[in-house]
Amino acid sequence: MSELFTFKNGYTPSKANPDFWENGTIPWFRMEDLRDNGKILSDSIQHITPQAVKGKLFPKNTVILATSATVGEHALVTTEYLTNQRFTCLIPKSDVFNPYYLNYYADTIDAWCKEHTVMSSFPAVDMVALSKLTIPVPPLEIQEEIVRILDSFAE
Repeated sequence: MSELFTFKNGYTPSKANPDFWENGTIPWFRMEDLRDNGKILSDSIQHITPQAVKGKLFPKNTVILATSATVGEHALVTTEYLTNQRFTCLIPKSDVFNPYYLNYYADTIDAWCKEHTVMSSFPAVDMVALSKLTIPVPPLEIQEEIVRILDSFAE
């Protein structure tokens, strides 16, 4: 995974600073977004302002993966965004993935994460082990065919 992805963790801007939250326009995802809106997300329940952003937004068409507390949940996000600290964003290092294929394959990564947690005050994914996980990268044409077939089951 570390050869294929950059891992970026989310964060929560200070709730005490209204300049970070009032009239926010930037999607900021939490577990409630997945519970309410499923595994493909284009907008969030809560939004932050540009003043709340540290660095860059996470790119669109990337997968967020719950790596602490509620381990083993994920979603494809189709817009630029940020998340809370419970999520790790999987940012592909190259154009080798169809984002929808990656979203389907993340079901397998979710299962792996549930089996590879460490305990402190709450469960968390063993990120060193996750970085060493090997995943298949079929050619894009095959990924597209896999997506087409899996999508047909959802219809």
